[in-house]
Amino acid sequence: MRTNDEIIYLIKELTDKRGYSISELARRVDMAKSAVSRYFNGTREFPLNRVNEFAKVLGVTPEYILGIAQDNDISYIYNKLDTLRKKKVFEFAHQQLDEQNNILVFPSKNKNQVSVYGAVSAGNGEYLYDNKPELVDYDGEIPVHDFAVIVNGDSMEPTFADKQIIFVKKTSEVRTGQFVIANYDHQAYVKKFMRDENGCRLVSLNKRYNDMPINDEHELSIFGVVVL
Repeated sequence: MRTNDEIIYLIKELTDKRGYSISELARRVDMAKSAVSRYFNGTREFPLNRVNEFAKVLGVTPEYILGIAQDNDISYIYNKLDTLRKKKVFEFAHQQLDEQNNILVFPSKNKNQVSVYGAVSAGNGEYLYDNKPELVDYDGEIPVHDFAVIVNGDSMEPTFADKQIIFVKKTSEVRTGQFVIANYDHQAYVKKFMRDENGCRLVSLNKRYNDMPINDEHELSIFGVVVL
């Protein structure tokens, strides 16, 4: 157990670390300032029957202030250190406590999971493998769909961003202006299907990419249309 001088020294350290004045400490432990001052200047011994109040205000245990510890308690090791090392341990411990007390725990947001069957190109082409889907987290509302894919590239921005998950309804019948998942020359794309006086073609929204003509020179099949 600590001596009276050791207890007062420790309480002074704890008070300074908390940034309390003697007046503030006295107010928090519900004692007169003059009484606390006498403890600090050594003219009166610390009242052991008030250790619980001081410990609570200073964020430690009564046992810690009194120096009562088991051999496997960190206080046992602390009490064997010299003054300089005690100060270093004390400062580090308070840093850890402050970090712990300032941790903000945000409520976890429930995430949905989507079965993604591969990537489709919003660029220069991807191969859409017919394999087992991968479960990935998805934050938004999931529409009715047959399968989902991930966009790879920027040719369909701003409507579809790179790495965005999009949902697809299986169909081979499409109308002009619809966004489709197409197998074009054995590569999978997400594009806008257009049919007008210039013929049929797959169009990118990003003007840096050329239209992809649909004619006898290219193989085309439609996986489905994007659900918007």
